[in-house]
Amino acid sequence: MRVGARFHFALTLLALSAFAGAAGAASIAVTSMAIGPDRHFAARNTGYGADLSPEVSWSAVPGAHAFALILDDPDAPGGRPFVHWLVWDITVTRLTEGAVPVGARQGRNDFGRVGYGGPRPPSGTHRYHLRVFALDAPLALGAGADRSALAAALRGHVLATGEVIGLASAP
Repeated sequence: MRVGARFHFALTLLALSAFAGAAGAASIAVTSMAIGPDRHFAARNTGYGADLSPEVSWSAVPGAHAFALILDDPDAPGGRPFVHWLVWDITVTRLTEGAVPVGARQGRNDFGRVGYGGPRPPSGTHRYHLRVFALDAPLALGAGADRSALAAALRGHVLATGEVIGLASAP
C-alpha cells in the first residue's frame, strides 16, 4: 500500500472511530437473523453461498432522519479492513434479506462493485463488523461512493451508533 493511501485510510478509520466514541452519542441495538447462535453468518449470506445481503434490524433513535450501514472485515489481508457493504439514506429500521429500501443508496465495496459482497475469507475465520449510524439528516452523497466519501459525509451528522459482529470461515 502506498504511503499516501495508508495515511488516507488511517484518517478514514479515525473519522469512523470518532463516531463510535462521540461524547453523548446514544447506542443502537443492532441484530441480524443472518448471524446464528454460533455467531457465524448463514451460508446464503456469504460469498460462498447465494451472496444475499443479510436481514438487519436496529432500534429506533429519537431525532434520527436517516441511517447508514457499513459492513467490513478487519481481519482481511492487506493491513486494512475490507469493505463488503455501504448503505446510507436508509429511512427504516429493518433491511430485509437481499433487498435495500427505496431511496437508500449503496456504495462501492472493495470487490469493486456497488452493493453487497458477502463474507468470503480466503482462509481461516474472519470477523465482520456490521455498524449502523443514526443520522440527523439524509446525506448529500451520490450512489457508488466509497468508504472515505461516506466517512466524510457522516461527520457532524451521527446521533448514535451500534454494531453486531458476525463470523465467516473459509471452507
